[in-house]
Amino acid sequence: MKVREAVSTDAAGLAEAIASAEDSGMMLFGPGERRLTQEQAERMIGNFREDSASALFIAEHNAGIAGYLIARGEDTGRTRHRAYVVIGVHHLARGKGTGTALFRRLDDWARRRGIRRLELTVMTENETAVALYRKMGFDVEGVKRDSLFVDGRYVDEYYMAKMIE
Repeated sequence: MKVREAVSTDAAGLAEAIASAEDSGMMLFGPGERRLTQEQAERMIGNFREDSASALFIAEHNAGIAGYLIARGEDTGRTRHRAYVVIGVHHLARGKGTGTALFRRLDDWARRRGIRRLELTVMTENETAVALYRKMGFDVEGVKRDSLFVDGRYVDEYYMAKMIE
């Protein structure tokens, strides 16, 4: 598996990987709620490539995109030391080390950029993701009660963070 920054030719595969990740029901957007086109994905990749504080990584496996990780940083003096993370793994690539590989690449990027804090949110009931985040060094800092409305009910999210030494 190869993890690298996304380029414009990844747009179709990225759009498909995002749709597959959202089909899990564990992402911010519900299944089918966001219809990301190849053109929109290409613009998204371009925007990340132009943003020096942020990155969009893809995990490539067997010539397809197995997963993606977004690190959204900031350039203000008081917040440039942190980045917010979003990760998604294609349903065919789950349980095969894709998430771990993406987080390892994120750690390298964060150290080079001088990032001290990585943060993310995750549904409390998404035990697989929580286990991955803990394995990668994230700790629960709090609970966002009734943070999301999913399938007719309110769902809590963990607010998790990792300090880069």
